[in-house]
Amino acid sequence: MALSIDALIAKAKEAGASDLHLEGGLPPALRIQGDLRVSGEPIAPATLTSMARELLGEEAWQEFLAVRSHDLSRTLQGVRCRVNVLHSSRGVGLAIRLLSSFQATLSSLNLHPDLKKLVANRHGLVMVCGPTGCGKSSTVAALLQEINLGETRHIITIESPIEHLLTPRAALVRQRQVGRDTPSFEQALVDALREDPDVLMVGEMRDPETMRLTLNAAETGHLVITTLHSASTSEALARVVTAFPAESQPGICAQLADCLAGVVCQRLRYRSDLRMRVPECEILLPSSGVKGTIRGGQFSRLITALEGGGSEGQWTWARYRSWMDARTDWVVPEAAAAVPLASDLPVAELPRPAARPPAPPPQVPRAARPKPASSRPPPPEPAAPTTDSEGVLVIDEMDEAPEAILEKLGRR
Repeated sequence: MALSIDALIAKAKEAGASDLHLEGGLPPALRIQGDLRVSGEPIAPATLTSMARELLGEEAWQEFLAVRSHDLSRTLQGVRCRVNVLHSSRGVGLAIRLLSSFQATLSSLNLHPDLKKLVANRHGLVMVCGPTGCGKSSTVAALLQEINLGETRHIITIESPIEHLLTPRAALVRQRQVGRDTPSFEQALVDALREDPDVLMVGEMRDPETMRLTLNAAETGHLVITTLHSASTSEALARVVTAFPAESQPGICAQLADCLAGVVCQRLRYRSDLRMRVPECEILLPSSGVKGTIRGGQFSRLITALEGGGSEGQWTWARYRSWMDARTDWVVPEAAAAVPLASDLPVAELPRPAARPPAPPPQVPRAARPKPASSRPPPPEPAAPTTDSEGVLVIDEMDEAPEAILEKLGRR
């Protein structure tokens, strides 16, 4: 049976993988519980190119050939997938993120219920931050779902591509994909302000213009939820400010202080007792002290506000970890208990180059060789020396001790 992208997705789903990486000439690589494992036979570059072309379709394939990269989202084998088709030194490759198949909520993602307070705001900026693969998109989807399930608000999302499909419940939900429904984040943000939104979701603040429009939307009476790559809440705010020219930064600091509704930075922590990863967060809320620190651009001092603001709802990593350690009512997805750990799966090694034969040891001049230690066992009885036709003594063993050689000479 011919190899297909659907078959590979089905195997990745069965293994409980969060990501699937395909590269010409290499076996499929799966990320399971945060670890990368490879399994199966290498995929021929021509086969992978054919898969990518079929997945994209002819129109998108021509676009891919022009820029050597293309993003899309697709439901494959019942799994919502975010796909990046790329070109590398081996030819066409695919990086596929397998998204959760359920409607994410804060409780189903095992997040702290305090995060509901962020979307109780009618306006302001909520930033969800963290490294790649930490679950930012799922957390944003959960925040939107909290609104969708209980409030009659108009939600517009601007994404590249659309990852989690939201089914309208109490809210009216419009999801727009950059490149398909709108030419850019900037254009979509300008349009959104004319479309009577209550809640805006901006997939990612990638450049100063998108950041400026996002801040303006948060200032003009909308609740805006967005994501950013950073390792902490203070770093996220600093990244926004430093994206602008130095002469504009004081104004951006003031704008952030006025419109900020909260910053969540998260990472995933593996729980061996649950056999799954759960989100661990740092949460910064805009208290009066925090606003003053942001307005002054003193982001390094925000850690002090976090550590001393437990009564104000601030969560440090350590404080959040203590809550996690005390929690007992974890939500474990149905498939989680049946998914083997990465260490339990058969692992196929990546192809390695053929081993080179070991280099011969360097020849050390006989005179430079050390004298054998006294503990060395006595050499075996040497064979009788032989003499060639020219009367030259032949030494049989290259590593004979000097005493043995002298004994041969004496016998001669």
